[in-house]
Amino acid sequence: MPVLQPSRRKRDPGPSPHPAERRPDSPQTAPEDEPGARSSPAALPQHLLRRLRPADREVLWLYLLTRAGIWITAYCTRWLFPDDGDTRSPAPLLAPFLHWDSVRYLYIARDGYFPGQAGPWRGDWDNREAFFPGFPLLLRAVHALVPDWTLAGLLISFVAGAVAVVALARIAEWYLPGTRAGGRTVLFFLLSPSAIFLAAGYTEALFLAFALPAWLAALRRNWQAAAVLTALATTVRVSGLFLAAAVGLHFLLTVREHRRWRALPWLVLPALPVAVYHLFLRVHTGDWMAWKHAQERGWYRDFHTPWEAWANTWRGAFGHSQTTGYAFMFQAELAAMAVGLLLLGLLLWRRRWPEAACIGLSLWALGTSYWYMSIPRAMLLWWPLWIALAAVSLRRPWAKSAYLCLVGPLTTVFALTFLTGRWAG
Repeated sequence: MPVLQPSRRKRDPGPSPHPAERRPDSPQTAPEDEPGARSSPAALPQHLLRRLRPADREVLWLYLLTRAGIWITAYCTRWLFPDDGDTRSPAPLLAPFLHWDSVRYLYIARDGYFPGQAGPWRGDWDNREAFFPGFPLLLRAVHALVPDWTLAGLLISFVAGAVAVVALARIAEWYLPGTRAGGRTVLFFLLSPSAIFLAAGYTEALFLAFALPAWLAALRRNWQAAAVLTALATTVRVSGLFLAAAVGLHFLLTVREHRRWRALPWLVLPALPVAVYHLFLRVHTGDWMAWKHAQERGWYRDFHTPWEAWANTWRGAFGHSQTTGYAFMFQAELAAMAVGLLLLGLLLWRRRWPEAACIGLSLWALGTSYWYMSIPRAMLLWWPLWIALAAVSLRRPWAKSAYLCLVGPLTTVFALTFLTGRWAG
């Protein structure tokens, strides 16, 4: 089965445990993609357009179409599901996107982490230190040009999502060369149940805009670029550390072939943003574990064994202890964990050790809290999942239709749930 099968410079009789390095003259790697390519600042926009291949443009066209679909859904939501059933006017244009964590990032960007000497010592504290600073910092910078905070966040996600889908398509083509798997991988990704969070003012799109090019750089043995991009991803989400583990393991598995030990110190770089952020919190709260304690207070993310977490989530889903909306989302959490475990098993079976390390660490972090939370959103970050689905559909064409028919309703439900202000994982 060609799931996640890497490309090779020549045919060999057996599978390789990690992707082979491309030659600079590889027909699937355009000369402009090489690190040595340069252009003058004045010619940069035109140069960037030339770097886009026809396959990239197809992916971006698909991306724009799905963004249009989300905005149509948001428009309909404003009219069909108002907060007040007797209203004669819809909610403001951007109101459907300003819910949950979007509001938290807005407050951090606007007011900072500890405004007016407020902090976790207050009973009404919102635990905002649980959120890494990369997205709020960028939001504050974009707001200098875009006065509306919500629109600034949507613009960040829009641009970052475009970068992410191009990188995802190129990674898919690396694993499945000669199959035009990039577009299919991106299609599965953009129509996944939690895809609404790629369009909202959330961190998923920005994280992937750094993380996916970082992994692509690691596949190309450009360790400096991989380390810098992974460090940027780590400023956005703690999941960047899981990616750093994958990059580091990939380096160790391939360094004996290329003897590039000089790049080893670069792989420590992704830990720097985490260290700086924890130091910042220590200065303001006196607590080295302020981030973890905020997670525990706000989201019950204190350590529990995996079977305890599964049992507590199961009770939330089917024990009639939660309202139906939350119960449904707990059911989605269980399903997402099951998918993650299947993906991890596949990666281990295919000896995809770096990718398995990234997914395994993610599952461990999400699966050892009091109960599961945000696993469906985390699936967006599992790039091997979307490539594996594309690989299966290339061998079995009916799988594509089955995926679209079965997942499409869930994608619509998740989008409507978030856009109407309900909890959507």
